[in-house]
Amino acid sequence: MSVNKNLPHVFVLPEDAANRQLAEGFRLEVDSTRYRQMDVLEVARGWHQVLHLFKSDHVAEMYRYSQRFMVLLIDFDGQQDRLNTAKATIPDDLTDRVFILGVWKEPEDLKRAKLGSYETIGSRLAQDCRDDEYTTWEHDLLRHNKDELDRLREHVRPILFQTA
Repeated sequence: MSVNKNLPHVFVLPEDAANRQLAEGFRLEVDSTRYRQMDVLEVARGWHQVLHLFKSDHVAEMYRYSQRFMVLLIDFDGQQDRLNTAKATIPDDLTDRVFILGVWKEPEDLKRAKLGSYETIGSRLAQDCRDDEYTTWEHDLLRHNKDELDRLREHVRPILFQTA
């Protein structure tokens, strides 16, 4: 089932299989009436490839579909400048609709920290978004996402969750 491209919708472009599972866990918490407004794309196989695919395949589509939002889900590999490097690939007029999130090093670290399966972790992250909380997002491996997460919540939360 694909999204209705004429309504506000969210595409998630994951770096690898672990990130894809996190996104699928997140999607399980999306309101049933809005489930079709989120699509988790095939894995890109590396953060450089996420940026390449975004530029080559998705930028033109974002101009075509003005209600599309993109989440680029990458590993930060402990690199402080990874976010700025990734942001530099986003056209200025699309920055309000593109969000870059990810684990500080790699998703496997979340499992080693005993936060559960990728699906469980993704589900908890979605619950935090829905409930406007930061419980799971405050973990040491995720808290660097705060600024991007705040921007994402402002634009994407109403698309995926019924809010008061």
